[in-house]
Amino acid sequence: MSQESQDQNPENTAEPAAAHKPAPDVMPSTEELLRKAELDAQEHHDAWLRAKAETENIRKRAVTDVANAHKYAVEGFATELLAVRDSLEAALAVETATVESLKSGAELTLKQLTAAFEKFKLSEVSPAGQKFDPHRHQAISMVESDAEPNTVVQVLQKGYVLHDRVVRPALVTVAKARDA
Repeated sequence: MSQESQDQNPENTAEPAAAHKPAPDVMPSTEELLRKAELDAQEHHDAWLRAKAETENIRKRAVTDVANAHKYAVEGFATELLAVRDSLEAALAVETATVESLKSGAELTLKQLTAAFEKFKLSEVSPAGQKFDPHRHQAISMVESDAEPNTVVQVLQKGYVLHDRVVRPALVTVAKARDA
């Protein structure tokens, strides 16, 4: 046999025949599969516990944030009112105040208060001449009047609205038709 024929003859190759055959799949034992499943289950359980704890922490933070929002909701408004209080205290501290200076100081203080109300969208409801609205007005009495019935003829106390919510309804007298 020549060298060439030996090279082409598979029986005479230097490599063992087992190297060409694929290795048989070794099936893991049931114990190994069980251990792997237990480890996976433990990992999933730990991840679930961490997620649950994180969710609980987020819920607690949200409750605290909401409580603080309610507790300190008027902080900006209170800060604006401090200037009004300071002005009133300064007016009362003056020993020799004249009527004119007191009136001037009161007007300036009212301007400060009005500016604070405007900043926080607290507006007056003064409905004289308007149709009576039970959602915004509180009727104290009805009087005979030449005005159209159910019209506000007198405002006894102004009302106030915060954004669109009535804080205090206006106290009013409402017109009724004259007896014939």
